[in-house]
Amino acid sequence: MKGDIGVIGLAVMGQNLILNMNDNGFKVVAYNRTTSKVDEFLEGAAKGTNIIGAYSLEDLVEKLEKPRKVMLMVRAGDVVDQFIDALTPLLDEGDIIIDGGNSNYPDSTRRMKDLEEKGLVFIGAGVSGGEEGARFGPSIMPGGNPAGWPAVKPIFQAISAKTDSGEACCDWVGREGAGHFVKMVHNGIEYGDMQLISEAYHFMKEGLGMNHDEMQATMTAWNKTELDSYLMEISSEIVGYRDEDGDIVLEKILDTAGQKGTGKWTGINALDFGIPLTLITESVFARALSARKEEREEAAALFQHKIGPVEGDREVWLEALRKALLAAKIISYAQGFMLIREASEQYNWDLNYGNVALLWRGGCIIRSAFLGNIRDAYEANPDLKFLGSDEYFKNILEDCMGSWRKVVAKTFEIGLPSPGLSSALTFLDGYTTARLPANMLQAQRDYFGAHTYERTDRPRGEFFHTNWTGKGGDTVSTTYNS
Repeated sequence: MKGDIGVIGLAVMGQNLILNMNDNGFKVVAYNRTTSKVDEFLEGAAKGTNIIGAYSLEDLVEKLEKPRKVMLMVRAGDVVDQFIDALTPLLDEGDIIIDGGNSNYPDSTRRMKDLEEKGLVFIGAGVSGGEEGARFGPSIMPGGNPAGWPAVKPIFQAISAKTDSGEACCDWVGREGAGHFVKMVHNGIEYGDMQLISEAYHFMKEGLGMNHDEMQATMTAWNKTELDSYLMEISSEIVGYRDEDGDIVLEKILDTAGQKGTGKWTGINALDFGIPLTLITESVFARALSARKEEREEAAALFQHKIGPVEGDREVWLEALRKALLAAKIISYAQGFMLIREASEQYNWDLNYGNVALLWRGGCIIRSAFLGNIRDAYEANPDLKFLGSDEYFKNILEDCMGSWRKVVAKTFEIGLPSPGLSSALTFLDGYTTARLPANMLQAQRDYFGAHTYERTDRPRGEFFHTNWTGKGGDTVSTTYNS
């Protein structure tokens, strides 16, 4: 009996996905370029299962049922293309190649089109949930050539996480690179969430002077409110975790955050599309700033920078902090969905935004209690441009606004950096301001560069230029923008 699907790449994610597939009754053929890892896997974690080993790509292809389904769980970039190039001559028309890594979505679009010309089907599937999710139920975001979806749907939906009502956290996203785009934005929101929780921890520790047991109790309590989420849950465990010496592990970790690129890609795409993804990009910059550890230490000594205490009733401040965190978290998701909407319209992907929220309700890193409310918001109004305009989220934002301002103002007062909390608030203030000072910007651009401007007393689309100095003339610039 031949295999239902082949998986290439036996790092932890690949192994755990294979074991998950096996648990759900699918016969999997496992291959790794270093073939000794195949034997190690079969004699280790896969021992006693129905998993089949393959020792070459030809062997892998030969052991699969048609249409063959081959899933790549390898490092994004050139390695994916190398495997696709090696697999292509071995496969038949209608066979399916699936990229389950964190690939950049333009690569997935390119691969789909290239393989389509060769009669092969490409699916780019974002997979979220880390090692545990891969083993017991990840969130899966498949996109690419829809011709391949019926063949992989039974496998993916069986192995994916399920909501409380039993819905699979996996469904077709859209053509071309849509699956990997949605996964990229998922990771961007993840950057924002992580930064916000880190700032709340910093406020409690440095501002309120709380010990780790107190912070753990607070975060555990918060996780029983609207802040209920995977990241809040693990943060509450992290903040109180002690090593064998009884020391808090968190305080032994160097404060330099790494990144693998998906947050940066999200920010780059936001700039390309003109979407004000302020919180997520600030979260990326916060990691970049943290990496300059030695420079920061020198500057801290030079400026004698110290974080002051937060005076007043601790419980009152903690509730204000909870509300600030909740409001900013909503903005993180709202900005992410603004970017997804723009990409969907630009590329004609026709994405279902409520369905995207469902994909994230279980298994993934940003799974959160209010994703169900996000789905409801987009089901009620598929044309919703800003999540915060939905009645449920608008009410929360309005209820939290006073506390949010209070917390952000206090961080500025005591010298506590809060790029996530503050940029999210500034975004909402800007988004809800009917008249911004961009008229001054346009006047400046027209003054020095004759870039023209629109007028409030004339229809949109008509452009004007003022000879501000009497020397500039009436000619407008058509050669550059600034």
